[in-house]
Amino acid sequence: MVTPAPPKRTLWPYAIIAAFVLFAGYIGFMVQQAMRTTVDLVSPDYYQQELAYQQRMESVARTAALPAPVVVTHEAAAHRLKLALPAGLSGQAIEGTLHFFRPSDQKLDFKLPFAPTGTPALQELNTSKLQPGLWRLRVDFTAGNQQYFLEKELSISE
Repeated sequence: MVTPAPPKRTLWPYAIIAAFVLFAGYIGFMVQQAMRTTVDLVSPDYYQQELAYQQRMESVARTAALPAPVVVTHEAAAHRLKLALPAGLSGQAIEGTLHFFRPSDQKLDFKLPFAPTGTPALQELNTSKLQPGLWRLRVDFTAGNQQYFLEKELSISE
């Protein structure tokens, strides 16, 4: 009498189940990492900024229509940033704000008053305390009851 051979055990069902479990674990890990990541690219007052968009566009157009451009010069070696307004704006009372915006880290954003003096209207700033990387400088100022706006990208190096 011949006894039948015991059935061969295959590992395929276990391998398929293990693959599904590992895939589910990986997806769970990725969801957890995504939930922990901070995204600082949007301002907390984004809705108010969006409502003022039309006024901002008019200010940008008014700035572009100036007889000479607003000159922003960064001297990396001297750690100096110069902002010079056209000569046509020199005799007027000028006041505004400079907003230094760091796209990669909202905690580094800050504002300074913009009050250029002299002829031509000029303001100098020390950039030695700015962290290296990409910055966006937003210049928002009023001269002669007209609103002006300019945005420039700055690359600060060590």
